[in-house]
Formats: sequence, structure tokens, C-alpha cells
Amino acid sequence: MQVKIFIALKQGVLDPQGLSIKNALNALGFTEVEDVRMGKYLELRLGGDKDASAVETAVKAMCDKLLTNPVIEDYTYQVIDQVRRPDPVPGGSAWSPDPAKIDGVGE
Repeated sequence: MQVKIFIALKQGVLDPQGLSIKNALNALGFTEVEDVRMGKYLELRLGGDKDASAVETAVKAMCDKLLTNPVIEDYTYQVIDQVRRPDPVPGGSAWSPDPAKIDGVGE
């Protein structure tokens, strides 16, 4: 099972990294950017045969005890039952070599 965790500073908590990013983007000409909030993103892959309720309980405990500072940070998470490969990006580089066209393969 895979879990995606999104962590961000609570509203009202000063975000100096977000302010620096906003100022840099504005200086680069992206003047439409009015605010930036910096956060963290984690992916956990969990083993075992826990049901969804047990996984959610464990994830909440992980976040509350270690992964976040509950005084200044909020978090959300998403539990994914099956881990799957991402779909190829349209127009992206989802290239896979053709073994028949590689020198020395299949000879």
C-alpha cells in the first residue's frame, strides 16, 4: 500500500521560504504570483496486510509523532491501495527501447 502525505505550514504561520520564492519569481518577471506557501511531500510504501482503517491510524500516528510539527504544520494524506506506475506524460519521454534495434541483442 502506498501513502502520499502533504505537509504545509498552518495559515498565519510566517513562511520565509515561500516569501523568498515569491520574491524571486516576481524578480524573474512572474509578477502575477501573489503568494507562495512552501510545503513537504512524502511517499510511504507500507508492507503487511493492514486494512484501510489500520493504515489510516498508523499514518496519523506517524505524522503526529515524527513527520510533522503539529504546533505549526497541518497535513493531509492519501492512501492508495495499489501501487502502479504513472501513466506516460503526453508528449513526454515515455520512450522504451526496441530490443530488436539495439546492437548485439537477438543475434
